[in-house]
Amino acid sequence: MPQRLLPLLISALWGLSAAAQPPPAGTPSALAFRDVAREAGVEFEHENSPTPRKHLIETMPGGLALFDYDGDGRLDVFFTNGASIPDLVKSSPRHSNRLYRNLGGLRFADVTEAAGLRGEGYAMAVAVADYDNDGDPDLYLGGVHRQQLFRNTGGRFEDVTPGSGLASDQWVVGAGFFDYDNDGWLDLVAVNYTVWTAQMDRFCGDSARGIRVYCHPRFFEPVASSLYRNRGDGRFEDRSAASRIARHRGRGMGIAFADYDQDGHVDFYITNDKLPSFLFRNVGDGTFEETALRSGSLLPEAGQDISAMGVDFRDYDNDGLPDIHVTALAGESFPLYRNLGKGRFQDVTYRSRLAAAVAARSGWGNGLVDLDNDGFKDLLTANSHVNDAIDRFESRSYRETNSVFRNLGDGTFEDLSAASGLAAGPRRAHRGAAFADLDGDGRVDVVVSVIGEPAEILYNVSSGAGHWLELRLQGTKSNRDGIGATLKLRGKSGRVQYNHVTTAVGYASSSDTRVHFGLGGDRTAREIEIHWPSRAVQVLRNVPTDQVLEVKEP
Repeated sequence: MPQRLLPLLISALWGLSAAAQPPPAGTPSALAFRDVAREAGVEFEHENSPTPRKHLIETMPGGLALFDYDGDGRLDVFFTNGASIPDLVKSSPRHSNRLYRNLGGLRFADVTEAAGLRGEGYAMAVAVADYDNDGDPDLYLGGVHRQQLFRNTGGRFEDVTPGSGLASDQWVVGAGFFDYDNDGWLDLVAVNYTVWTAQMDRFCGDSARGIRVYCHPRFFEPVASSLYRNRGDGRFEDRSAASRIARHRGRGMGIAFADYDQDGHVDFYITNDKLPSFLFRNVGDGTFEETALRSGSLLPEAGQDISAMGVDFRDYDNDGLPDIHVTALAGESFPLYRNLGKGRFQDVTYRSRLAAAVAARSGWGNGLVDLDNDGFKDLLTANSHVNDAIDRFESRSYRETNSVFRNLGDGTFEDLSAASGLAAGPRRAHRGAAFADLDGDGRVDVVVSVIGEPAEILYNVSSGAGHWLELRLQGTKSNRDGIGATLKLRGKSGRVQYNHVTTAVGYASSSDTRVHFGLGGDRTAREIEIHWPSRAVQVLRNVPTDQVLEVKEP
């Protein structure tokens, strides 16, 4: 290895967890979850302010984030929240966004007011990243006709929206940070849904029976999403037109990032509601080309428009190529596009056995995460229908339980929703989902937002989970969070797997920056190869498992 790549800082933040012992060879682990929100002190209910007029914004929230806001090594929980309608003002404490500080031992305390994060307006999307490279994670909030940028000043947040260049009046449903020009400063994509005002009053439903429902997306015109370039001085400039993404109009919902063609430039996928989705390829000169049709990721193989909502862009089959998973409504499948290389994807939803398993389910948040630490990324989806009166028209339910599917390592998934305990949980209007290990035991937990009922903390109590390793990257020439870095890990057994740094996962939500690997029975990672956004390559060898490592870019 060249001498310039030798500098390395590795610090063990959490040690071996006795609760995460590997299963005997050939023995599958038992995925299991327990909702601990109430006992953990997280008593949040999303207030969407439903009205008899069925304004579309009421059914579209709400995002959440998992991040360490105060730098104590424990992951905290943030929820976006709604506002009164039609004025879109947080007129009551029940409309406040909420930040819960992780006290350790699965206990949380509401620190919203002290942190300065009550917020304004009808918020939906949250994106977390250290946009100013000062070592503290910052928050971007997107919502209905309002965006806010909160700078973390060391445990308290300052609203720096004025003068930031982010004062858009769009309706933002999703958002995410990435460094599209590899200059070391994180840029932002805001995913815009449509033009909407409270004065829109089209009646949709069954007028004879007096049943009003949320109108079909076709009644709302598509719009372009927005790209903001980070100037490095605390301000952003709108590059939507110059980058060419403004040429493409959709009803955007979810966003996820990955370098799908492995050219060193991060690309992104935007899901669209009842319109073809977008795959924006980063050309590398400040512009993007939309390649969904050419790549095979435009629509499911049946060719129908779907209500595409959440998305994760991650390598589920350990071949080194990031794949795409999308949630949608019942009967539309949850498309899984396998990356074939050379810029091509193939819809493998039926081949993976996911199509039949989700046929009667509607999904929002989702994530491809190794939940049992066996070396293969599993899938969890947060479920609910979009229409709260669907059971009056069809044999479906608005409220649903969540789902989990275990990756069997052969390209197929097994539905373990019942065996894991999720199917026995309450039927609720689930929306966003975020993923992180909340207590340091090496098993990834899931937090799910719920409209009008308590949010859920799905504590991972899977028995027989394997060894694990998490890496928290710190960029020097690259952005401080290392967002966009790709990692290749080879375990002691020789098994190879891949992942990358991103916080944009699922629907309107933001997950932990740490990169999680499950290693099964391997107690050592033989080699970890990190490709930084700066193009530096760093190699770690013989790294013990069952810890969180902080790795500094050379």
